Amino acid sequence: MNPYVVFLLYLVAILGFVGVMLLANKLLGPKPAMTALKEEPFECGATLLDTRGMHTVPVKYYAVAIVFILFDLETVFLILWALGAQPLDGFMVATFSIFMFLLVLVLLYVYRARLLEAVTD
Repeated sequence: MNPYVVFLLYLVAILGFVGVMLLANKLLGPKPAMTALKEEPFECGATLLDTRGMHTVPVKYYAVAIVFILFDLETVFLILWALGAQPLDGFMVATFSIFMFLLVLVLLYVYRARLLEAVTD
């Protein structure tokens, strides 16, 4: 059988299973009543008691989180590339070289922008 047909059948089976589970949850799951307390814009429906100790998270932490996600995804792409590059020809080596060049550029940017040093201050 064609691998694309197998993939499409697998995809349809997964989406069908997820759809059946969502429908079963909608029909059979609990239906809690909405109260005024639950509609307040705070997590878990709890009322906000004291606002003096609350502070926002500095923006520099978001930059570190984005860089972490970028390098985490890079690892996944490298594993997939290693699995897909079975006949290692010139095209595959060029693709790997371009990917690694871009990755080194991002790493140099992180180093020169001192993103990781800003968090430790």
